Parts: sequence; structure tokens; C-alpha cells
Amino acid sequence: MEQVRKPFQGMWNIVRFNWPFYVWALCFFLFMVGTVSIIPESYRIYGYWICMSIALVFLISLLVSWYVYDLSNLYDLDWADELPIKKGDRLVNIHAGFDECSVLLKAKFPDALLTVFDFYDPLKHTEASIKRARKAYPPFPGTETISTTKLSLEEHYANYIFVLLSAHEIRNREERICFFKELNRILKPQGEIIVVEHLRDTANFLAYTIGFLHFHSKAIWFETFQNAGLSVKREEKITPFISVFTLQKHGASL
Repeated sequence: MEQVRKPFQGMWNIVRFNWPFYVWALCFFLFMVGTVSIIPESYRIYGYWICMSIALVFLISLLVSWYVYDLSNLYDLDWADELPIKKGDRLVNIHAGFDECSVLLKAKFPDALLTVFDFYDPLKHTEASIKRARKAYPPFPGTETISTTKLSLEEHYANYIFVLLSAHEIRNREERICFFKELNRILKPQGEIIVVEHLRDTANFLAYTIGFLHFHSKAIWFETFQNAGLSVKREEKITPFISVFTLQKHGASL
């Protein structure tokens, strides 16, 4: 497959789309460094520890982001090789306003029919980082803006639906369940939904500290899938920080 990503692209995206957070962290770090030099010597060891902890947290976060988004096979889509996608199959890729994957899916499966949807709603999905990402990346040609509660496709349309690092942006439980019910509706009886997500788990806490709260737990995802009439056919890890859930309709043959 043609290489379309640049070195360090993933890590750089994390920084530039979340730059106010990094600026705040740098200012706090510099403030603490300055404070250490003027506090009583007996307390300086604590100041040093705070400075080291701040630096370590952000270094680990950036290194993990580099590993996940630049060094792993996440964007090579090697993990999708086992999908028996054939000529003429209908693929649907759905994202939350930041789309790095449609061009990759089109390159990997050139003989399939790809439809791309963007469910970003500035009134519901208020992450400032998404707004910055949308300005940096133009939409894939033919991308259609949709609602999470109504997809403009007929019943049993898609062979495969991809929801890659985007469904966690649906923060409301009922909206999230409704969204996956819509995916179920447009999925062919033997079709599959591929959901790729960070989880609110130990690995992501160690990598992103409180930032892991932006993700949903495995239990929440399984509850969502169950309530939408979907079963987990397969679960795997791309890295310790990224999970892939392959879903099918309840009762679909394996």
C-alpha cells in the first residue's frame, strides 16, 4: 500500500491539536522550576520531584503517542488483512470530523465501494481539538455530513463498517446506543463492524494519566454493543493501548 503518512505525523498531530494544554503544562513546569530556586532548601527536594514528575508524565505521553500513531501498524491497516473484503463490497467509514483513515482504506481496498460519513456536530461534540483538526485536514472527497441518530443509507447496505478512533466522541449514552443501532440497521446480515478505540484502562492511564477519562471503559462499550443488538465476534489489541472490536448482528453465524 502506498505510504501516505509522514514521520512523526501522529505525535505532531497530538501536540498541535491540543497545544493549549501543552502550553499550560510548560508554563506550570517553568513556574515550578523557578519556584524551586527560591523556596527553603529543606523543601527543594519536593520541588525537584514535582518538576521531574511533570516532565516524565508528558514525556511518556508523547512517546506512547509516537509509538501508537507512528511506529505501530495502526495506520498500516495490517490488522485488517484478515477481513475477507472482495471486489464490489460496500465499505462505510464513519468519523467524528477528523479523518486520516478514508484515504488509507481506499488505498488498501481499491476494488471496494467506499462511503464516508462525518458525524461531527459542534453543538454536541465540543472538543476544541477536533475543530483544530478539521481545519488542518480537508475532508475526503464525497464525505457526507450525517447525524449520529440517522444514517442516510438503506437497511442492509454495508458489508463492512469502520469506526476508527471516533465513536468515543459520542459522550451521551443514549446517543451512542442509537448510533450503533443505526450501524446495525445498515449492516448486511453477515456483515461486520470494526471499532478501533483506546480504552479507559490501566495501560492508557499509565500513558495519559487523567487524559484516559476521555475514553470509555470496555464495560461501557460492551453495554453499548449489547443494547444495539450487536455481538463481539472478535477482540484484539493492535498495541497495549488500542483495542479492535469486530462486531456482528446478534445471531449471525460465525
